[in-house]
Amino acid sequence: MNLSEHYNSLFKTSSELILSEKYSIDSKINDDSDKRFGITLLIRPNEEISNNIQEFLKELKKAEPEQYYYPNSDIHITVLSIISCAEGFNLNQFSASEYVEIIEKSLVDVNEIEIEYRGVTLSPSAIMIQGFPSDNSLNMLRDKLRENFKNSSLQQSMDSRYTVTAAHSTVMRFQKKLQSPKKLIEVVEKFRNHNFGKFTVDKIELVYNDWYQRERNTINLCDLYLKFF
Repeated sequence: MNLSEHYNSLFKTSSELILSEKYSIDSKINDDSDKRFGITLLIRPNEEISNNIQEFLKELKKAEPEQYYYPNSDIHITVLSIISCAEGFNLNQFSASEYVEIIEKSLVDVNEIEIEYRGVTLSPSAIMIQGFPSDNSLNMLRDKLRENFKNSSLQQSMDSRYTVTAAHSTVMRFQKKLQSPKKLIEVVEKFRNHNFGKFTVDKIELVYNDWYQRERNTINLCDLYLKFF
């Protein structure tokens, strides 16, 4: 996948939908009865980059103060959704040590993963920071994980919603009717090619999480540190 083309296509299609008020509002963000939980392998940007993202979100909040904004603690890139969030899944059904063993096996011989956050794109229900890996190391890791998990007997539902190939971070979701779709697009366009920073991944986290990766509902199961020589 050419990520630039992917992000550009998303922006074009989604901005047209938003301007014509055909966007989607997420009605479950503040629903305390939402019990969708799963298991995710993820990467978090460093503090400097997260703070840069918050400067962008400050601009968005001026235009759309009523929407759902991600705090630094919740910003992430999904490596793989190992068990997709679903009603009824809980940690009693999960043996972390068996999963960690397969993840560690998949990390052997993985090259350094470097990601640049550059620019902003849209979906019909959210705003994302565009992530660009410096090479194919991240997707090679994803392919190893897919192969190793599918060759095991462990429960998994990888790629059940869509095949993860990008490296974006969702930072805002539409939880109410937009006050000014045009103003929102203007702010996004201002940051369309903004450089938020580049970082080298030093660890990958295995977590039990809700649909929105909110810190209060997340349990860290294991940190897997990457070492390159």
